[in-house]
Amino acid sequence: MKDEAKKLFRFLRTKPLPANTNEILALERTKLANERTLLSYIRSSLYLLLGGIGILQLKDFESIKWLGYVALAVCVVFLAVGIFRYVLLSRRLYKWNRILFIDTISEKVKKDADTQIEKENATAE
Repeated sequence: MKDEAKKLFRFLRTKPLPANTNEILALERTKLANERTLLSYIRSSLYLLLGGIGILQLKDFESIKWLGYVALAVCVVFLAVGIFRYVLLSRRLYKWNRILFIDTISEKVKKDADTQIEKENATAE
């Protein structure tokens, strides 16, 4: 069972299995979802870019040329919003990951210190 668990967690930053494994895995899932969301913002902005350029290239419909310019402006706004949201959530996830990682290490250090104190007490008696 432990070997299977080690195989599952080999890509995480913490090598010993932490006590807060569920939280760390939830953060990893959220990172992946954040990347997917950024890619969807990029895809939508590219579609708007193509649509705007296509409308601007139409010769017979000069009266709707404004729609092409609106599509190009919305394309830039979509891309900016997507990048902004990605960076904002990445920073938050980095802070949470540091908090969880530091807590895991401090718990391990505390346990090691407790066992060392118990050994010293046992040898002193």
